[in-house]
Amino acid sequence: MRFDIFFSISQTPDTSGHTPSESEMFNNFFEQVELADKLGFGVGWVAQAHLSTVVQKRNSRPVVPHYPGEVGLCTDFFQVASHMFARTERMEVGSAVMSILASGGPIAQAERVGAFLALHGMDPSESRRLHIGFSAGRFEFMARPYGIVPRDAVEEAAWPALRGQVFAEASEVFLRLLNGEVVSSDMILPTILTRSNFRSDEDWRGVQEAAVSLRGLDSPPDSIEIARRYEFEEIKTIPQEWRRELLNLVLGSHDPNLQVEVNKHRPVQVFNLSITPPHIIEETHDRFRKHYHPDGGAWERSMMPRTTMVFVNDEEGLTPNEQNDAAMEEARAALSTYWNALEGTIDPAKIERATDNAVIGNVDSVCEQILERFHPEDRLMCWFDFFNHDSERVQRNMAAFMTKVAPRVNGGV
Repeated sequence: MRFDIFFSISQTPDTSGHTPSESEMFNNFFEQVELADKLGFGVGWVAQAHLSTVVQKRNSRPVVPHYPGEVGLCTDFFQVASHMFARTERMEVGSAVMSILASGGPIAQAERVGAFLALHGMDPSESRRLHIGFSAGRFEFMARPYGIVPRDAVEEAAWPALRGQVFAEASEVFLRLLNGEVVSSDMILPTILTRSNFRSDEDWRGVQEAAVSLRGLDSPPDSIEIARRYEFEEIKTIPQEWRRELLNLVLGSHDPNLQVEVNKHRPVQVFNLSITPPHIIEETHDRFRKHYHPDGGAWERSMMPRTTMVFVNDEEGLTPNEQNDAAMEEARAALSTYWNALEGTIDPAKIERATDNAVIGNVDSVCEQILERFHPEDRLMCWFDFFNHDSERVQRNMAAFMTKVAPRVNGGV
């Protein structure tokens, strides 16, 4: 089993009510990055966010109206990644996840990837990869200022489904530019909506009615073509001669069709969450065994990182049972804070389900839970700083996990 680490850099009150300053957040983050490298974590994944979560609460349609503080401080993954590589020796670096709809869109993001790797790969002995996890974005408000909004009544009616199609269009642009292709918008698959894009007949009828009204149709259409979001003549990004073997791409989407489509252009792996039902996990692996781009080699389970919240307690002066009890209390407090932040109400049932999908307890308990719940060839993206700003404690938990849990899980390795 392989072990990565996830850093949220989330400037929100922890369970004690403490909110660090921005400089404290970054200092804590880089301390943990350096320790993660020494402990042997494979990839350091960093959450990316954009624009103030606090200010968006004043919007007419706030996405997370109850979220206290800022959901994340990494707004420029490439600058953060540069510092991470400079401060570490073995660990690779990844974005989890970078929006290709914000920050200028897919063309700008493809150019940034190439520019970063042109510099990162100048040393011929450099072998550490940059892992670009990409998605439509963590929260919709982060892409709205970049024009990712409905443009007419049809798009307004179709928006919940259409936003995913905008991401599909952006993904093709992004991937083909990363391939070094010359691309124009005419080469990109058009967006055509049908009943299959919607959850219910009622949702689809609403879009059909909007199309009849706006476009002067005589009857509800069976399909509706949507104007391209990105219109451009032939382009090619520069620099062009960067080392593409140093790039690994990971899709942040559970859309089965999109998972297949992106792999028609180049190897693209996929994220999954520990809370995803087991049958979906296995269906995803089966799909990628069939459709993973051949340039990436044979599909392996470790190509799908799985986010896992880790609440391990190895504190001195406590019995094993006391460590288990303390870990469970810490987990419940953190998860309660999280759900309260997202919804404004504490839902005990959701907290219970979430604790079932974290690993919680002393070293022995966490080891047993991992062996029970995960396949021995899985890759876990371990999340230690979840609503915890006590950096020294976070680092003790990281060390306990990698020096005591990981070796046992892997039979002493």
